[in-house]
Parts: sequence; C-alpha cells; structure tokens
Amino acid sequence: MRFKPFLLLVFFTVILIACSTRIPSPKDTTGVLPTGLPENKTTRPPTSTSVINTPTVGPSEEMPTPTPQLTVISPELSYGPTNFPANINPLTGLPIQDLNVLKRRPIAVKINIIPRMVRPPIGLSLADIVYEFYHNDGYARFHAIYYGNDAELVGPIRSARLFDDPLIRMYKSIFVYGRADERIERRLYSSEYKNRLIVENEVQLCPPSPENPLCRQEPNGYDLLLTNTSDVHVFVTKKGVDDSQQNLDGMFFQVNPPVASTTAGKITTHYSGDSYNRWEYDAKTGKYLRFQDNIYDQGTGEVYAPLIDRLDQQKIVADNVVVLFMPHTYYVPPPGEIVEIVLNSSGKAYAFRDGQVYLVNWNHPAADRVIYLTFPDGNLYPFKPGNTWFEVVGESSDITQPEKDAWRFDSKFP
Repeated sequence: MRFKPFLLLVFFTVILIACSTRIPSPKDTTGVLPTGLPENKTTRPPTSTSVINTPTVGPSEEMPTPTPQLTVISPELSYGPTNFPANINPLTGLPIQDLNVLKRRPIAVKINIIPRMVRPPIGLSLADIVYEFYHNDGYARFHAIYYGNDAELVGPIRSARLFDDPLIRMYKSIFVYGRADERIERRLYSSEYKNRLIVENEVQLCPPSPENPLCRQEPNGYDLLLTNTSDVHVFVTKKGVDDSQQNLDGMFFQVNPPVASTTAGKITTHYSGDSYNRWEYDAKTGKYLRFQDNIYDQGTGEVYAPLIDRLDQQKIVADNVVVLFMPHTYYVPPPGEIVEIVLNSSGKAYAFRDGQVYLVNWNHPAADRVIYLTFPDGNLYPFKPGNTWFEVVGESSDITQPEKDAWRFDSKFP
C-alpha cells in the first residue's frame, strides 16, 4: 500500500525503546531485548540514496541497491521485537482469540510436493512461517512452522535434512518428519531436542489420533504420510515432553510499510529446472500468490501453475516473502549429495511486502533466537503482520530483473 505525503505526516510517529542486552527468560517482563537484537531506534533514512529507476539484467553484483527512504512507525500499529501483548502471535504479529494456543511450542512439519502427482499439499496455508530450501537432486522442500493455527491434516510429510536442525533449535519446535539418511538422523538424535522428534512407528490409516498422530492416505494411488497438529500436542504431552510456551521474541511487525522507490510484482526463485516457483503480488488483497513449477524445464521454458491447499482449495499466499542468502557446502558430494546450509550470525537478504522490495540483512544472534531483519543502517525492518515465506538460496546466487517489477533469484552454490 502506498501513502501520499500528507497521509505519511499523519501516521509518522517516532518510537524509542531503551533496552539492555541481557537475555530475557520467557517470564521476563522488564522490556529488555534478547542478546544480539538491536534497539528499535528512531528510524531514519539510510545514508545511501541509490534507487532503481529502470529494470536491469545482470549478475547480483551489478544490480542497483533498493533502499527505503523512510520507515513510518505508528505505536498502535506495531509489535515487537519483545514485549508482545499476551494475545499477539510473535511469529505473525496477529491477534489470537484463544490465548492457550500461544502457551505451547510451535510444531514444524517437513512437507514435500515432489513428485507433482502428490500435489496439492495439505494444510500448508495454515503455517505461520515456511522455509523453502534445497535438499538434493535438484529439489527443494518445505519446513513449515505451525503456531497460531492448528491444521487437521498436514502433508505430505517426507524426510529431514541437515538444515532442519538449526531451524528446530531456533523456534524450539516439535519436529514431525518421515525419517532421514542415517548421518542426518545421527545429528538429530544427538541433540537436546531428541525427545521432540516425531516419526512414524506403526502404520495407521487416516485420520490421525492423539495416540498416533501420523497416518497414511492414498489419493491417486500415492501413499501420503500426514499429521494433525492438535494431535501432536496431545501426543507429546502424554509422553511427558515439555510443550510449554517458549521465548520467540525477535521479529518486528508494523502495519504501515516502509516507503521504498522499488516495486516488486513478481518474485521468482529458481532452484533447478525441476524445482522453481514464483510469487505474484495481488494489490487487491495485499498478498503474494504462489505459483509452482508445472513441468521440467529442459531449456524449453518454465511453466507455472497456482499452488493451492487441498484443505480448502484456495491459493497459497504470503504476506511476506524473504530471500535469504546463506553459504551452502557439500556434507556429502554428488552422487548421493547431502547439503549443509551454514547458518551464520548474519547475511544478505531481500524482503518483499506490499508490492515493494527492500535490501536488508538477516540476523541470527544465537542458536535459540529467531531470525530477524535489519536495514543496512541497523534499524529493524518491519514484517507485515501475517505469514512469512523464507526462500533460502546460496550466497553466489544470481539476482536479475528480467522485466519491470520482476525479481529473479537463481540459486547457486557452493
């Protein structure tokens, strides 16, 4: 949404939060920021004033830099990065009617949409946060995090990868997945969260139950592994697993978008000729619509189809799309590749909301702290209240603007 100058003057309010640097416990109400989180300083225009006026095509290092000119902060329309009201979800910035929902851990589910015959996915639209990242053999999968919403069915569930490990630590989640390579399993089961790993022990036909929260369904003759997030909570509680509310501080939400000179109507992330996606901005709803690869591109061109949720047959959408640049290395080289995605303390990112794009930095100050974003000048970047999709690509990935308002990220590594 764009605001005229006189409206900006009405909404502009400056917030200054004085904070110390000690790490608050989940019960801490003193108003301090977690270690590594910057203060929510008075937001000012960055020192750089370079803007994109015309579309350009070229490698990432030749791209002009999109920079915000002003961040409009309105006290009654912003939340975080700490001291979230009791009814505000710290992963979406949205209100929750049932406060008991936030008194549990998030649940993370490993979801796959390959082969295409298993599509559409089930319950993916109900996730608060989704990480999409490269797995192996040209394919990417989803690490979907459910906190503010429960889903009666989620899937299809498939195997874990190494990058699931830091994500579980970050969100202190219960992780539901379909086994993994023994070298990956060794890392998961040697962790402090090993009792929060949920895998199939015995085959049960759907629906799932609190006694067995995983079940099998066979639409189109393909065997799908599914779960119910409410049943997972009951299951772990009966097993004596700690399912209490965790400190998920870190993200900053603001209804009004920062003003930017650079628009973004389309976002393409290309992992391979057989795994690519596009987000298209819908100005009427203020959301990005998800489109997914529909054929294997062997040089003939990409073909897309809307990605929908089988639960309600509606298109999958995102309020925020963030492309994270992270180092990728081979834990095991091809063939039989296992990829290690290195989660450092910070890196480059592109954030998209309300049809605009911002060059930002992602920050991860500690293993148990969620990723948050900052502008180059250190000010917090405001997520739009709603769900977020993180597209994880290699540090050497190419960035191009094939047409006006369109951004393309071709993931490359190592």
